[in-house]
Amino acid sequence: MCGIVGYAGSKPAAPLLLNGLAKLEYRGYDSAGLALLEQGVRHQVSGVSKNNRAHLLIIKKAGKIHNLVSAIKSELKTDTRERITAGIGHTRWATHGQPTDENAHPHMDCGRRVAVVHNGIVENYQHLKKQLQAKGHAFRSQTDSEVLAHLIEEQLKKYPWAEAVRRALGQIQGTYSVVAVYEGEPHTLVGARSGGGALVVGWGKGETLLASDVPALLAHTRRVSYLDDNEMAVVTPEGPTFLDVLTGKPVSKKISDIEWTAEQAEKGGYPHFMLKEIMEQPRALEDTFTSRLDPRTGEVVLEGKFWDSPFIQKFRKITLLAMGTSYYAALVGKFLLEKYLRLPVDVENASEFRYRDPIIGKDTLAVVISQSGETVDTLVALREAKAKGARIATICNVMGSSATREADGVLLTRAGPEIGVASTKAFTTQLGALWLLTLFLAGVRKTMPVAELQKKAKELSRLPQQMAALLKQRKALEKIAREYSHYFNFLYIGRGIHYPIALEGALKLKEISYIHAEGYPGGEMKHGPIALIDSKMPVVAIAPKSSGVYEKMLNNMEEVKARQGKLIALVEKGDKLAASKADTVIEIPTVSEDLSPILSVVPLQILAYEISKKKGREIDQPRNLAKSVTVE
Repeated sequence: MCGIVGYAGSKPAAPLLLNGLAKLEYRGYDSAGLALLEQGVRHQVSGVSKNNRAHLLIIKKAGKIHNLVSAIKSELKTDTRERITAGIGHTRWATHGQPTDENAHPHMDCGRRVAVVHNGIVENYQHLKKQLQAKGHAFRSQTDSEVLAHLIEEQLKKYPWAEAVRRALGQIQGTYSVVAVYEGEPHTLVGARSGGGALVVGWGKGETLLASDVPALLAHTRRVSYLDDNEMAVVTPEGPTFLDVLTGKPVSKKISDIEWTAEQAEKGGYPHFMLKEIMEQPRALEDTFTSRLDPRTGEVVLEGKFWDSPFIQKFRKITLLAMGTSYYAALVGKFLLEKYLRLPVDVENASEFRYRDPIIGKDTLAVVISQSGETVDTLVALREAKAKGARIATICNVMGSSATREADGVLLTRAGPEIGVASTKAFTTQLGALWLLTLFLAGVRKTMPVAELQKKAKELSRLPQQMAALLKQRKALEKIAREYSHYFNFLYIGRGIHYPIALEGALKLKEISYIHAEGYPGGEMKHGPIALIDSKMPVVAIAPKSSGVYEKMLNNMEEVKARQGKLIALVEKGDKLAASKADTVIEIPTVSEDLSPILSVVPLQILAYEISKKKGREIDQPRNLAKSVTVE
């Protein structure tokens, strides 16, 4: 969702903040702005020129960051930009109020001395706004976020800077990640978090940074601390101090070292982050397996005491909680875990989970799956499961994220930073992590013979190499994309463990090309979707021969052709029978049915990418979408 950056140090702040916002563009946004603290402004007092306190400059624009860059160049002289060494920045994704200059962040108080940037939703803002208006406050925007600046202004009448922010936050109902600056304390930023997405403090030398995600910090530091709910950071160039928002008492925070490098968060010569991340999948999958999977013995080693706890031997149920692409990974996980553990597995859409009374308790292992570890619906579901007594494990790509901090056990994917909004390498590494979890639990609970564990471990260890070979088909898929890019609707069908891949393939196409696409189980065709099939409806059939329902899929393909549907068949290499029924064929290596989803999804990612490129879409930042959804 929205992006936040903040800086206090000795370097020119404006270019640093703009660069940080650019690193957060993948989160999705419709406007951007900066609040800059200009030091040593001179003015006339009784006819004498004197140094005054810092002056707060606000520059914000609807649209992309280049609009903001142009505004800064026209409004600020070079020497002015050089002496500004503190400030905050924001990219907004509109919730309350249209994407306009006025509604862009940062927002100011009446006296134009306080500026705030905010991720989240102030649920009681209408009530607070009326109270403030009764006191004479005039509002400039239609956003909920502006009330924060006015609340802080009121508290500054009674309390010093950091305490005024804390007191103002105490009046908020809802979620927030917020950073505020004040003319009276020009070297001190105050950041706080309660829900509303991540807020990360970066420890530098003679400088301290704040950001809503790690990529904005990597060019300056890899030493970070993550704010937990109801925590705040008082940031100066000398370093941060941490407080409890509710009590004001000091909080001790550990410093984590980020393994990602700044180079990993760059395109590396690719035209889009999405393509780069598709091509990185063999490496990402191999990294996820490294030091955990022994192909000789079949043994899987997971890091952390939780995985050695007695609970692992005795739980009786698994609940998988996820959203979007991660939800489709969870659907694949259900097939694996039920098959090899012989335990009941529920897959829950995290956004719906807490709005009923789910049957979950002390005998349940709840596995939360999230790329960022900050998706608000998934975090709320995590807390609901924990409150009902379940033990929590998380499969996540970001160490130090809320999901990893709140879980009992963590299984990190090692995809590296994923910048493209449409998830690719996060999905395949999640599937790899679900395989690790399956083999680990099957091994310790002895539900799979050792020989079978060894066989699966060897097959998994070969997948990165097979995936690398599969990626060499990109040119052929580019040609297929040219042929099909003019269609307006697609169906994707699969059966068994490949049904979730049909869902994911359709999601990728609709996300980045804006073509309507739906995924269905093959057996569902005659219950409605078959009415849509004609010569203008391409159907992508996922039909590997290793599937236990291969013949059923062949029947579904015949149904498509009988109605003049355009059939794209994803088949195993050398499968002439399935290929003979299709207008277009995509081949994948032959692997066992349970492993096939990890390979099957890759050509579908490339197909979506190439069709989107052919149509001239904004591939890395598709309209209306954000990488991490931090508001409900």
